[in-house]
Formats: sequence, structure tokens, C-alpha cells
Amino acid sequence: MEKPNSLVQSITFDIASTAADMRGEGVYERDGHTARTLVREADLRVVLVVMKDGSIIKDHCANETASIHMLSGLVRVRLQDRFVDLPSGRLLVLERALPHNVEAMNESAFLLTLGWHEKS
Repeated sequence: MEKPNSLVQSITFDIASTAADMRGEGVYERDGHTARTLVREADLRVVLVVMKDGSIIKDHCANETASIHMLSGLVRVRLQDRFVDLPSGRLLVLERALPHNVEAMNESAFLLTLGWHEKS
């Protein structure tokens, strides 16, 4: 696993290539999904997530405001009171501490972005 990048002015990523590499990892084969933190800064986390068709990321919540930006595929996010289908190109923003799960309706990739602050 690669160390997350720290920002020095700017940084670019080849998301398609990174996602393809991640799909070749054992954890993807075993668990049906994997994630790689691309950027870890004091105020921001950017995570690339790839999921196999039918895989589920079980109930969880983030302590920070989060967004899911779909790059490819389709996922269904189950919130407390509804389902939200996210096809490629769609963006969902979740308030902090909102319980949800994510199910891949087909092979999918998305960027998870988390607002962040250092805990004192």
C-alpha cells in the first residue's frame, strides 16, 4: 500500500490507472471493495474507493462532512429514511455523523472527500 500524498502546492493523479491497480489487489478480490487515501492533509482527506458488483460497505458514519463523487458504475447509498442511487457523474454530500451503507449495483469507482480537522 502506498503512503498517502502530502500536498506541496499541487498534485495530480491518474485515477483510472490507480483504480485498475486497486482492482488487482488481494483485498479487492477477498472483500469486494478497497480504498486508497490519495491525499491526507490537516483539513482534507481524498479517498479513491473501488467496488465489485454486489459488494457492500456496511453501516458506518463519518465524523466529518463527506462527499461521494461517482467516477464510474452505480452505487446505492442507504440512509436512515431513504435510498439514493448514484450513477457515474453524480455527487452526494452527507452531513457529519449520518449513518449509511454503500452497495455497488455494478463495478464502481468513486472519490470520497472528507472535510477534516486535527483533533486537539
